[in-house]
Amino acid sequence: MTIEERIDQSETRIFKAVFPNTTNHYDTLFGGMAMSMMDEVAFIAATRFSRQRMVTVSSDRIDFKKPIPSGTIIELVGRISHIGKTSLKVRVDIFIEQMYAEHREKAVSGEFSLVAIDKNKKPIAVDKHFGNA
Repeated sequence: MTIEERIDQSETRIFKAVFPNTTNHYDTLFGGMAMSMMDEVAFIAATRFSRQRMVTVSSDRIDFKKPIPSGTIIELVGRISHIGKTSLKVRVDIFIEQMYAEHREKAVSGEFSLVAIDKNKKPIAVDKHFGNA
């Protein structure tokens, strides 16, 4: 399997409904909740790509472009954007969908860096087959 095929196969999509228990006082998705969901999607995509233990080491610039109202559906999409020796970067976008209309738009984007670790929690090569690919 090529790296491109592996990236395609590891792309992760999760849908969620935005309920009031996840919103702030403006009745929009709480930013910390959005970041938590994004980190989870990044972790799943990185793990599906590498099939190794992965941990988040940083989140790079998260842009909140549109508020996400309660009562909408969101789709989180995570895709490998960079492969290093011991780390991966995963781009995560959140799209808003209205429940009862066809409208869909990107609301949030960010990038997460994850590192492959061994059983002693020490960094290891992301994949011995790919190295610095």
